[in-house]
Amino acid sequence: MKVAITGATGFVGSRLVERLKSEGHQVVVFSRNVNKAEKVFPKSAFPNVEIIAYKPTESGAWQDAIAGCDGVVNLTGEPIGEGRWTPQRKQEILNSRKLGTQKVVEAIAKANPKPSVLVNTSAIGYYGTSETATFDESSPAGSDFLAQVCQEWEAEAQKVKELGTRLVILRFGIVLGMGGAIAKMITPFKLFAGGPIGSGRQWFSWIHRDDLVNLIIAALTKPEMEGVFNATAPNPVRMSELAQAMGEVMQRPSWLPVPNLAIEALLGEGAIVVLEGQQVLPERTQASGFNYQYSSVKEALKTIV
Repeated sequence: MKVAITGATGFVGSRLVERLKSEGHQVVVFSRNVNKAEKVFPKSAFPNVEIIAYKPTESGAWQDAIAGCDGVVNLTGEPIGEGRWTPQRKQEILNSRKLGTQKVVEAIAKANPKPSVLVNTSAIGYYGTSETATFDESSPAGSDFLAQVCQEWEAEAQKVKELGTRLVILRFGIVLGMGGAIAKMITPFKLFAGGPIGSGRQWFSWIHRDDLVNLIIAALTKPEMEGVFNATAPNPVRMSELAQAMGEVMQRPSWLPVPNLAIEALLGEGAIVVLEGQQVLPERTQASGFNYQYSSVKEALKTIV
């Protein structure tokens, strides 16, 4: 295959490019920072990767490179869990996803020949937060800021279907791997000061990075996969269970909670990402025949930590 990827230098994208390269596929990487991309994917190690400069929210010559690609994976988006949600930051979070997807769909519309599939990211924030409800792909959208972002984001992706391109939307849970969320949790445990964040009762719907990459590749290659799939492991846990598993794997205590006030002081409204959660089940993903390498959080953490 020849696959175009936005957000390719990120936590998930870089692993996806490695996998596609190892399987002999051609990859077109769109990057805002070509120098960074060339360091992540040096030509000597990644001869089948082409790097193209682009601005995610603007039309441009970069869009021409999508013609002739078999599939597009759109991973672009400003980080949600970093820094306070000022009005400006919230606008950046929305625009990077909504306009970024709009420009990818615009590029597919121009392309001749067109890619046969678009794999577009969304997030389980679509469902809103709850300590008691269970959500699957058929559940309605929530009403908070992240739910609104996800709805607008997905609405832009849906437009690609009018062009005859198959659409797969993957609603990402929290991705576990060396880096990302786990990197931030490891340090307190190393210092014997680890524990649950907030009440510990909030749900943590997660997926191992390798399973996520396998799911993206399945979405690219299986024509029967279409529509929305939850990119989460089948066994979500509460935050207290995650902390306990982390403590056991690292052989460290896991009882020292991080109080809500500390997180709220740091992140403001953005604290919702870690203080509130949702129990999300991947019903359509499992029904599609997808096999998870890591369905238990403890097994996932063992391989990472």
